[in-house]
Amino acid sequence: MSQHYYISPRFIDKLAVHITKNFLEIPHVRVPLILGIHGRKGEGKSFQCELVFERMGIEAVHMSSGELESPDAGDPARLIRLRYRETAEMIRVKGKMCVLMINDLDAGAGRFDERTQYTVNTQLVHGTLMNIADNPTNVQLPGSYDSQPIHRVPIIVTGNDFSTLYAPLTRDGRMAKFYWEPNREDRIGIVSGIFHGDGLSSGEIEQLIDTFDNQAIDFFSALRSRIYDEQIRKFIYDIGLDRISSRVVNSKEGPPKFETPNFSLSRLIEFGELIKAEQQRLELSGLAREYNQVPSLTSQPSNTNTNTNSSYNISTPDQPQANHKAPLSNPVISQSTSPKIAQGLNHSQTGEHNGSKKPLDLALDLETQDQIGELLAQGYRLTLEYGNERRVKNNAWKSGNPLPENNVSDAIAALTERLGEHKGEYVRLIGIDTKAKRRVLEKIIQRP
Repeated sequence: MSQHYYISPRFIDKLAVHITKNFLEIPHVRVPLILGIHGRKGEGKSFQCELVFERMGIEAVHMSSGELESPDAGDPARLIRLRYRETAEMIRVKGKMCVLMINDLDAGAGRFDERTQYTVNTQLVHGTLMNIADNPTNVQLPGSYDSQPIHRVPIIVTGNDFSTLYAPLTRDGRMAKFYWEPNREDRIGIVSGIFHGDGLSSGEIEQLIDTFDNQAIDFFSALRSRIYDEQIRKFIYDIGLDRISSRVVNSKEGPPKFETPNFSLSRLIEFGELIKAEQQRLELSGLAREYNQVPSLTSQPSNTNTNTNSSYNISTPDQPQANHKAPLSNPVISQSTSPKIAQGLNHSQTGEHNGSKKPLDLALDLETQDQIGELLAQGYRLTLEYGNERRVKNNAWKSGNPLPENNVSDAIAALTERLGEHKGEYVRLIGIDTKAKRRVLEKIIQRP
């Protein structure tokens, strides 16, 4: 890997300390085995890890989120144990630091809403990681037992939103958390490394970053790649569409060579605007909501089909994460109870409405109504989670159906009716960014 790439001092400090600490025997100190690196998509979490591993001379055994599910129950959990033991054997044989790295853990094991299937494999993955974190030198494969202790192996996991994971896995004794959000100095350093040798001055780098200040780091890497498109297009048509396959894949002439293109600032901004326009078209199309819309949810918003699967998404880390869509510049994560709702609940529970029982009439406070309007306007999905005191205490909320997405009034009406259906229970409103696969709102709006 090129030595010109920038490594954030904060990133290398966190990673180096965690890995080294796991290879030291410090008396009476319990060290978390797992380091969870989370943050906005495309900010270079995995790539920064690779740079740190190369700098420290560490070998990494990789797993992806796609390996955390299988048609056969138990296979992903067994694979985690197998990779962990393989990494421990590498430490013993090679006599050097090695780590197990799981990329995008939340994508494979997280639960974002009731539409995300919570399978036996998902449960076993969480249980396996917790067991390994608690007993890092005694990791057994199913059907066998080895009494000989193995090396302790630090586990590095990356993801966007770890609040979607089973909460006991992310407790501090098992997982140390590191929220990665590059500051301006980091962004300048990383982008300078991307365009190293392309003739851009430090001032032009800063101007490029300021022009696309809401873009993630991988935007600038994609931008540099896009500059080569014209040369590649010319190469394709010079060779011919019918001969390009044999020229590139099976040719005795060697790989084609391209001249360094024009990386002027104006040209980069021009191509950057094209990429940005494609992003906006994707966001504005909204086809996923149209294709995945459940008809019964819009025609009968009061019909609640409660999901018996538990949702373990209450421990949401603080995320000062930049958002592409104003006006919500930061995730809104709060817990409150509306006085009006509480008043309505008291009336409904006592059954005293002017001396006789009447249907429950709940009114949402203005703050919650405004939040619903803002989230729906920005394309977020809204749903409910509910549970009795025992479920809430164990962080085992039940998931309800999504609220209607087409009309704010329909959403508020459906929400009000569902609050009546779950009187005597805790209810919290959940806002979900389906693109970033993270929660932007967790707000308790009813208490028993």
